[in-house]
Amino acid sequence: MTSIVPTRHLFGPGPCNPYPEATSALGLPLLGHLDPEFIARMDRVADGLRVLWGTRNARTLPLSATGSAGMEAAFVNTVTDGDVAVIAVNGLFGERMCEVASRVGAEVVRVDHEYGTPIDAERVAAAHPNPTVIAGVHAETSTGVVSDIAALGAIKGEALLITDAVTSIGGMPVHADDWGIDIGYAGTQKCIGVAPGLAPFTISDRAFERRIEKPSSWYLDLGLLGGYTTGATGGGRTYHHTAPVAMVASLEAGINRILAEGLDAVTERHQAAGKALQDGIQTMGLELFAQEGSRLPQLTTVKVPENVDSAKVRGYLLERFNIEIGGGVGQYANTVWRIGLMGPNANPGSVALILSSLKEAIDKA
Repeated sequence: MTSIVPTRHLFGPGPCNPYPEATSALGLPLLGHLDPEFIARMDRVADGLRVLWGTRNARTLPLSATGSAGMEAAFVNTVTDGDVAVIAVNGLFGERMCEVASRVGAEVVRVDHEYGTPIDAERVAAAHPNPTVIAGVHAETSTGVVSDIAALGAIKGEALLITDAVTSIGGMPVHADDWGIDIGYAGTQKCIGVAPGLAPFTISDRAFERRIEKPSSWYLDLGLLGGYTTGATGGGRTYHHTAPVAMVASLEAGINRILAEGLDAVTERHQAAGKALQDGIQTMGLELFAQEGSRLPQLTTVKVPENVDSAKVRGYLLERFNIEIGGGVGQYANTVWRIGLMGPNANPGSVALILSSLKEAIDKA
């Protein structure tokens, strides 16, 4: 007997429902990771990622791991024992940057911000006179806040700028070259609308020339990944690891879907859906968590009303409507909801479904 599992409506901070094209691509006949057709596909994916990143960096590719490995690759290749890493922390993923940097021996200089507020570039600039790297999160998934990365680029000086764009790439403007981003990493499961498993990554020539010659991680050693940049550099490919060929095919389909719609149109769709959701939530009498003027359209954070059990509301949504929304993190685990409208979920139908279902869940739970 075949069982049918109802489709989950994933409106939390985790994976979105993928674009149909990306799901279908997972079922294509598998190619060898050295097959010329796959190599051509990887080159096309790299070209597409350059568009999403807003960069001309030759070394732009999907790393064969999730966005967290992209974070680790950024630090393991640029800082080592005694190097200074100034890290802006305004949420969970800034915290994780600190953890990763400390594990590779960096002297971590934290610049803490209140959760729910954006990064203050002037405070970051004043934290240390000569850091090796400066790092910050563009779209903080844990708080629903967007920060001005161009402002960090303007104050970086000789430092390399590392940027987390996991929740922004493919859903809002990212201009790595214009903003001064030296190393950027992202994920596929948010606005790109592909299953998790790859880390869209870009590194500038400036950063690549200053990389650690022999970093502590062999797998994430960017010096061994040069073969993926054939299309941009004209060099030959060298074997490093077996690439996840099905995931790369899916990523290509997801990128093509975004580019066919147009980046401006995709941005406008996310902005419209986010604004409609946030307006509707406030009309319900609920309060938003992220600071006004710095709220992400694709990830809305909501303060759980007093005398409302967050877990019961989330459980009701899951059981009654097959809707999954996220809870907060850390001290806000039970006092904040995180509602994601990313990729194909950023549409008016999703907004209406969330608002009506959330109202019922609060009343019933």
